[in-house]
Amino acid sequence: MATTAVATHPAAPRRNLGIARLLRDVPILGPLAALILACIFFSTQTENFISGAHLSFVLQQMVVVGTLAIGQSLIILTGGIDLSNGMVMALSSVLMTGLFANSGMPPSLAILLAFAACIAFGVVNGWLVTAIGLPPFIVTLGTYSIGYALVRIYTTATITRVPDSLLFFGERFNIGTTGITVGSVLMLVLYAIAWFVLRSTPAGRAVYAVGDNPEAARLAGINTRRVLMAVYVLAALIYGVGAVLQVGRMGVGDPQAGTDANLQSITAVVLGGTSLLGGRGNVLGTLVGTLIVGVFRMGLQLMGLSTNAQVLITGVLLILTASLDFVAQRAK
Repeated sequence: MATTAVATHPAAPRRNLGIARLLRDVPILGPLAALILACIFFSTQTENFISGAHLSFVLQQMVVVGTLAIGQSLIILTGGIDLSNGMVMALSSVLMTGLFANSGMPPSLAILLAFAACIAFGVVNGWLVTAIGLPPFIVTLGTYSIGYALVRIYTTATITRVPDSLLFFGERFNIGTTGITVGSVLMLVLYAIAWFVLRSTPAGRAVYAVGDNPEAARLAGINTRRVLMAVYVLAALIYGVGAVLQVGRMGVGDPQAGTDANLQSITAVVLGGTSLLGGRGNVLGTLVGTLIVGVFRMGLQLMGLSTNAQVLITGVLLILTASLDFVAQRAK
């Protein structure tokens, strides 16, 4: 009995499958493409948009959110989320300035106590998630409220007397004709360290394993509770660094700081290609996501759009990015 050969054209499907697999395996490619397209678009709308001065401005504007986003990335990689990071940062910033200005405490001791407050929040968040098993969303929503209240109990006024050691991170130096702040450099160094640890160390691989499949990670011998606790505490320490950069950039201890930093940091992480389901993403993608947020803000501002329009467009971008991630995960 003769068989009939059916002609097929596998080249196109294979090519499409290869592109989809590449985007899934290297999630930073999508955010990079989005950043490049955004820069090209805004270059057509405003003059000299792509320049060293504008890039430096974006880094300065996003240095605090970008730093908070590193800690947020660690937590989201484990399948959690942290709504308290902005308030932890705000509490730390008013403590390190207020203890110096109002109590005459040496700057080094004031900074240490402010970092201790961050660690306390990290321990509480981690313990409630690991020991009791509460959802991270509920835990950090509660500690957000606690941090918000503690900031305003401590002070409702802006603290203007700031140690010179903290102002250092707001100082600028020039690379050619472009001014760069010390805080921006510190943020980039933190990203490099986080990238190396997550990519090249057993601790980093454990974070991915816990986020991808906690039960499989436990059966493989990973102490999942210890990993989660370490992640929440380390993230809180990074929020303390964010407080230092906030004070250095603004030159004051501001009790109003950090109100929406949690949402901005989550936006940067998601736009950077890290999955909200955990276990997939790259901290360098978070840096790209931070730059995307900064570029859109600056570009829309130069185009004359209001702050409300900027927030609206950023929200649409976040929903689209999260939706694409969920669709991609379901398609596996």
